[in-house]
Amino acid sequence: MIKNNIKVVLSKLGLDVHSRGVFIVAKILRDAGMEVIYLGNSMPQQIIKAAIQEDADIIGVSSLGGGHIALGADLIDEAKKENIKDSKGFVIGGAISPEEIIELQNLGFDKIFTSGASNEEIISSFKKIYESKSK
Repeated sequence: MIKNNIKVVLSKLGLDVHSRGVFIVAKILRDAGMEVIYLGNSMPQQIIKAAIQEDADIIGVSSLGGGHIALGADLIDEAKKENIKDSKGFVIGGAISPEEIIELQNLGFDKIFTSGASNEEIISSFKKIYESKSK
């Protein structure tokens, strides 16, 4: 059963200054009834610490300026270190090439969004991830 208040922590990954996409996603998720905590720009350790403090269900990061492979790996590694990788959902979105999608999936991200993802795709993906992690 899907609860109405799925809790999501969103952040810009690293020092990326492109914020428009993550703001749009935050609004889409809030309009769908999810609780969204937006951290702004944060490094992987800060994101995981906030996700633990907030008891988030899903951690979502945005990257348009590059660096998402290295910082994404650091994020997943930190989640494993804190023993939350298997119980939380991890999504990433931004300017991501097809080759990088495969690499990010192999790192352990549950969903990778590229430019042009529809509202319905975003909402349904977050709900599916929550449902799979809450079993």
